[in-house]
Amino acid sequence: MNNNIREQLLSKRKEGRRSFAVLLDPDKINFDLFPDFLEMAVKHGVDYFFVGGSLITEYSIDKLIKAIHVHTPVPAILFPGSSLHIEPSADGILLLSLISGRNPELLIGQHVVAAPLIQKSGLEVLPTGYMLIESGRLTTVSYISNTTPIPRDKPAIAACTAMAGALLGLSNIFLDAGSGAMHPVPAPVIAAVRNAVTTPLIVGGGINSYEKAYAALEAGADVIVVGNAIEENPNLLPEIAAAVQAFNGSLQGV
Repeated sequence: MNNNIREQLLSKRKEGRRSFAVLLDPDKINFDLFPDFLEMAVKHGVDYFFVGGSLITEYSIDKLIKAIHVHTPVPAILFPGSSLHIEPSADGILLLSLISGRNPELLIGQHVVAAPLIQKSGLEVLPTGYMLIESGRLTTVSYISNTTPIPRDKPAIAACTAMAGALLGLSNIFLDAGSGAMHPVPAPVIAAVRNAVTTPLIVGGGINSYEKAYAALEAGADVIVVGNAIEENPNLLPEIAAAVQAFNGSLQGV
């Protein structure tokens, strides 16, 4: 499947239209119920599936992506926690450089190991500056990455970090409070980063209501990502989708 994901993100960014991505952790998928979930996701207009996580204990990424392709036309994009999570059957990969931290393995080390596999895979590569934002508690990604998140009350640090990533040529910026975050990325942080860069801006972590989703969109997020909250409450999917649809409708005066 060739979706030209990068072109789609840029086109939507130019038009001001927002997108909804669902993050799927392979360890937490019930494959007996998964087709029904995918049908619901398509019905409510999910734009992207991000596949992966900080820690994967059972490798079923290939099975998960196959199910996405069988049941939906939605792109499956890898969200890798390490070089072990490369799956060529996906449509694209967020090649994440953890620019908010100072762990060399996640700035470039894992990328060197993964580069030959990615080069041969045919995956659409989406170079992404990944930034962890303090969420009120220690999250899995912060612990596994051995990095300190950017303080949630320091939007200037977030803005300058994103600016540096964009100047280095990273095509996207991803602000993440982390799975199971107590608080989402604050609107002032999103707005500061939005004002600092022109690249597509992805925001995830702690978005567990219509109001929080809309606030992130209003602050400037181009794509909002929800994972853990939907795993706990599948009925949240239509609620978040409604926030994205309402925002996009407001652009047309609907």
